[in-house]
Amino acid sequence: MQKQYRLAKRKDFGKVYKLGQSVANRQFVIYVLKNPKTERMRTGVSVSKKLGGAVLRNRLRRQVKEIMRLNVERIEPGHDIVIIVRRAAVGMAYREMEKSLQHALKRASLWRKN
Repeated sequence: MQKQYRLAKRKDFGKVYKLGQSVANRQFVIYVLKNPKTERMRTGVSVSKKLGGAVLRNRLRRQVKEIMRLNVERIEPGHDIVIIVRRAAVGMAYREMEKSLQHALKRASLWRKN
């Protein structure tokens, strides 16, 4: 994921948690905060240590970031997004994870209809 599409600072994550709206499905929780300062969408991914070791957490994080990267043009710009991966996402195939994340983004009204 390119630098301009990333949420990296703890302060930014905290702001989205505190002021943003949340939606969820079984695999993901998505916090969304409209950000008028940027034309792009910025994304951060959080995976709890309760889900497994570092290898598993990093793989889940990479998969979610790749799904977001490939679909960046289909996601509404001007938002900060934090995606929390839940236990149900562990062991999912990539395509299933992609469908589930798209479903959660649609529930958050971030998915554009092309």
